[in-house]
Amino acid sequence: MAGLKQPADKSHFLLPDLGEGLVEAELIRWLIKPGETVKESQPMAEMQTDKALVEVPSPWAGTVTELCGKEGDIIKVAAVLVRYTPATATTKTAPAAVVAEAPAATCVSSQVAAGVPGATEDQGTVVGSMQGTLSVSNRFARRESEHVVAKVVSKALATPAVRRIARELSIDINTVGGTGRGGRVTATDVASSANTAPVSRTSSGVAASGGGFVPRAVPIPANLPPVDKDGVSERIPFRGMRRKIAEALARSVQTAVHFTAMDEADVTQLDLKRREYSRVIGEKMSMLPFVMIAVCRALRTFPSLNANVDDANNEILIKGVINLGVAVDTESGLMVPVIRDADRLSAVELGKAIRTLASKCKDRSISREESLGGTFTISNVGSYGGMFATPIINYPEVAILAAGRARERVLVKDGKFYAGLVLPLSISCDHRVVDGAQAVRFLNEVIRLLENPHEFTQ
Repeated sequence: MAGLKQPADKSHFLLPDLGEGLVEAELIRWLIKPGETVKESQPMAEMQTDKALVEVPSPWAGTVTELCGKEGDIIKVAAVLVRYTPATATTKTAPAAVVAEAPAATCVSSQVAAGVPGATEDQGTVVGSMQGTLSVSNRFARRESEHVVAKVVSKALATPAVRRIARELSIDINTVGGTGRGGRVTATDVASSANTAPVSRTSSGVAASGGGFVPRAVPIPANLPPVDKDGVSERIPFRGMRRKIAEALARSVQTAVHFTAMDEADVTQLDLKRREYSRVIGEKMSMLPFVMIAVCRALRTFPSLNANVDDANNEILIKGVINLGVAVDTESGLMVPVIRDADRLSAVELGKAIRTLASKCKDRSISREESLGGTFTISNVGSYGGMFATPIINYPEVAILAAGRARERVLVKDGKFYAGLVLPLSISCDHRVVDGAQAVRFLNEVIRLLENPHEFTQ
């Protein structure tokens, strides 16, 4: 590959960093098969990382000899992903070199394919062995100017996830040279350091066997009630986007202390403004961009709701920027892309950003970076006819607002009846950070702005 120095051994390819701080990814689909000859940069597999689908390309040309994983498996960063004979090697000597250099690698062997007893076949397992030379494709390689080992200081710069990898591998992270920005130690740096010594531990802390997979160490509640298998019409594996959503929701519910407040806003005047905007720009605008503007204004007044919780360091991180997450319903499940610096955008610009990100979510072209960095989330449950909700916080954020469907209603103002439009609003907050009175005051400020659109519309 141009611009990237290749290791001498090209008989196996390890899963590279697919994003800063990631330690694993789910194998969604193989794009190649054993015996196939692949070209340099040819996509080999689709991997699910958080809420982004990523294609992993081949770093060089060669013939595939073994695929180290099954669809639905959780693959650790730096674990062997593919074994193959490089284009420069001979057919007779390549397999022997593979066996000699990595006898304990955790791959899907011919025993599993043939159904040999003892071979692991369960889906959703973890591949945690980190052996061999880490190789990355051009797509994931750092620029030459950034690929400089930083001077080791007394305390290394690294994310909690990278520090966890180092602990699991019994490596002093302070002795590892960092190649990330500002000298930050990445998972790749830790894996490269681990390659200098034999590694026999998996991510779950269990000694690795000679072959097969090591199951994910997920605690299962005792005495679970039996599940009635009668009348089952379809079995759907918990994998891909749905599994990521389940993991995120479970983490939020188990970590944040949820409570919800609800109220309504009279958006009769705002609806007239929305119609004016639609006529001017020549396309229909929804109420959501205006709700987002009101939320941004209210967050400036109540900055404690524009925050993340860093549970690893016992800190509340109040954010100076407002990055709004917007829940998008797709065929694969719920996705939450992020509109950065939303408070600097107009209603028209916000509407365009929502459509662009929603389209990327639905065709799975959205990048992982476009789903990170959120400080507050809005869920438009009203687009499907809902009114009130008890939304689950998009952890590590501390609050989420659900907007219901606006409905016509007979209202009273100054002793007079009139036909108005009412918008239901529900806000869930993390009670560890936000008090109930504070959440209600924030919601009241959002309602006040929505009922007085002249304050933020022109």
